[in-house]
Amino acid sequence: MALLGAGVYGLTSASSGISVSGASVGGAAFRAELNAIASTPTLQCYLSALSASNFGQGAGGATMSASGAAAWTTMRVEGLAIGQYVHEHFGYVASAKDLTLATSSLEGEMTSAASQSQLNCPGTSAQALAAMPADMRQAQLEAQAASLYLLSKLNSTIPLTVASMKTYYAQHISSYDTICVSIALVAPTQIAAFTKAQAGGASVSELAKNFSSDPSAAKGGAYGCYPPTSGAYANVRADVGSTPLNTFPTSPLSVSANGATYALYVAPTQRTTTPFAQAQAAVLADLQHLNATSASTVKENILYRAAVEVDPAFGRWGLSTSGPSVFAMATPPSAQVNSPGVLSRPSTSSYK
Repeated sequence: MALLGAGVYGLTSASSGISVSGASVGGAAFRAELNAIASTPTLQCYLSALSASNFGQGAGGATMSASGAAAWTTMRVEGLAIGQYVHEHFGYVASAKDLTLATSSLEGEMTSAASQSQLNCPGTSAQALAAMPADMRQAQLEAQAASLYLLSKLNSTIPLTVASMKTYYAQHISSYDTICVSIALVAPTQIAAFTKAQAGGASVSELAKNFSSDPSAAKGGAYGCYPPTSGAYANVRADVGSTPLNTFPTSPLSVSANGATYALYVAPTQRTTTPFAQAQAAVLADLQHLNATSASTVKENILYRAAVEVDPAFGRWGLSTSGPSVFAMATPPSAQVNSPGVLSRPSTSSYK
């Protein structure tokens, strides 16, 4: 996949691009999209967050990583497949209003994905969209609009309206508490002693002061408070789970620190109800995740039935454990591409 020369891939001959159930993107247009991603750090960052793939440089200069190319091809195939499906089954064509809503929705998804992945992208999601070539941006908005329309047709999804979000928030209000936590970062050699002291009734503050290697130990482990607007909120909420207040769990998390695997204990010390206005973004992210989960089976069924053709230069279409997708082609190690090799000994073979 480390194809060199003109453009991102430098294909010297025309390629067929991708085709999905009658809709297609030509090779030249697709290479222009890859060029835009490879040359725009902001766009590259947000797409990496959306697909959890590496969109960085490949095995040589002026290339994109094979995983990034395959991930983008998969995203384009999915968008085309869903667009064709809703058009054929419902006669859906996105209106100007739909595209405006899709713009806001896609920017929100990009921002949320970057935040959850803890990526500090160099620019806003709106700037990432603006960096796309016009045809690429239009295709993404149409695909987003088609996806939103498909979600609205599924009985298992929750409408992304303020009224629906308020209802969901009221039913799950404790899931949006502002959470204050204390931690204890315990070295492998101290875990047994920590566990014994914990079983003996030592408090969170005592355990942190006596066993934690984190600077917060001086404050009894007090680490901070996290409202739903915090970028780390989803992780904090997952880490504390249903742990009672002022209690370290008996099963810690594992983290790498100082070249070793440390035990990380996280205790919620205070929970405060957060008003809906402050929790709204987190509620929206949760509903989008729930809807996406509900729609995943439908999307896979659409992809199973779609007639897909992918130019081998951009990856190979196939079936993975998570459903149909584009697989990255194998690439040589970067050192073999960027650095010349020198023979260190004479050949022992005869070529007579």
